[in-house]
Amino acid sequence: MKPDLLLGLIGDNIAKSRSPRLHALAGAQFGLAVRYDRLVPRDIGLDFDAVFERARAEGYRGLNITYPYKERVVPKVAIADPLVAAMGAVNTVLFTEAGAQGYNTDYSGFIAAYRAVRGDALPGSTCLIGTGGVGRAIAFGLVALGVRQLRLMDLIRPKAEALAKALGAAAPDLEVAVFDTAAEASAGAEGLVNGTPVGMVGHDGTVFALPALVDARWAFDAVYTPPQTEFLRDAAEAGLTLVTGEALFFWQGVHAWHLFSGRDVDQAALREGLAEG
Repeated sequence: MKPDLLLGLIGDNIAKSRSPRLHALAGAQFGLAVRYDRLVPRDIGLDFDAVFERARAEGYRGLNITYPYKERVVPKVAIADPLVAAMGAVNTVLFTEAGAQGYNTDYSGFIAAYRAVRGDALPGSTCLIGTGGVGRAIAFGLVALGVRQLRLMDLIRPKAEALAKALGAAAPDLEVAVFDTAAEASAGAEGLVNGTPVGMVGHDGTVFALPALVDARWAFDAVYTPPQTEFLRDAAEAGLTLVTGEALFFWQGVHAWHLFSGRDVDQAALREGLAEG
């Protein structure tokens, strides 16, 4: 039977993603049959570009894009929001008559997740490890939340330097610096942010050694599979306030659903449904 809404997720290592369930539950609230496919390029035997074009040709309403393709998809979409264009990363694509449109609900989802826990509290000096697609979205989200000092580190230093340049252009008053090691970047930081895949299923470990947690006040991990990472466990034991990848997953999904369907989901019912799954 043809679904009312055909959606998909392109990414690597997404076998345990709960996005299909989130969007199926959202659709059920409106009596809509939703098919949400996991599209792993290497499993399909095609590269990312071919998978993206096949989804367009087969009538998908939209796609979520995850690691490691959030930057690669940017040239394929039109981006109306200048902030998302400056970000250089897209995690949600909507296919329309005018062509593929790009959005970033990691950005809006991170802001919502942070405010749900810390309210109007400013981030303070913040260390961000990982400056790929989700890291870029979080960095711009931190700017929107009022961060004044951002300390960046990436194993590929030019990526961190490129993000620093983009942030400087978008927020001239921001103090941003690039470091060669996580220990240097995190020293004295009030906020600690993991924007890497480290900690997710298949990528065990943590980017923050225990000494980094001593002076920090809050921590955020973009990883949400599994919900409890080594980093978050360490941060909880150190008494830090936690903003979880689980919260980011929920809010980016809520915002993506609105883009895909034009409808506002009952958030409480959606949370309950996800908890039961």
